[in-house]
Amino acid sequence: MSSTHTHHHHPNLHPPNYKKAGTIDVLRPLRRWVDTIPVKNSRFAHLVCQVIPCCCPFERNISLFGWNLHIPPLCKLNPLYDEFVGLRFRALSYLADECGEDITKYIC
Repeated sequence: MSSTHTHHHHPNLHPPNYKKAGTIDVLRPLRRWVDTIPVKNSRFAHLVCQVIPCCCPFERNISLFGWNLHIPPLCKLNPLYDEFVGLRFRALSYLADECGEDITKYIC
């Protein structure tokens, strides 16, 4: 069975973290810094889980006069989105694994 590519990608429609070959990532030092923030304190872990939402608060479905409009999760436009999600995951893991806490209040 042969596979044919039937649609074309516009270069500006890739996700924000899409990396083109040969480009310089000016945010790389900041990304690395966020990725290396240690979670070794329960107060800090709780703060991270409270400040970084489990799902994008901007995503909405709006119904108006019989029309439905979906606003996509705009959080993914944040160039540090993946790093913040990773930090939140590390905080949740720390609370559950190291502190033995119930983290269900932080899960959507």
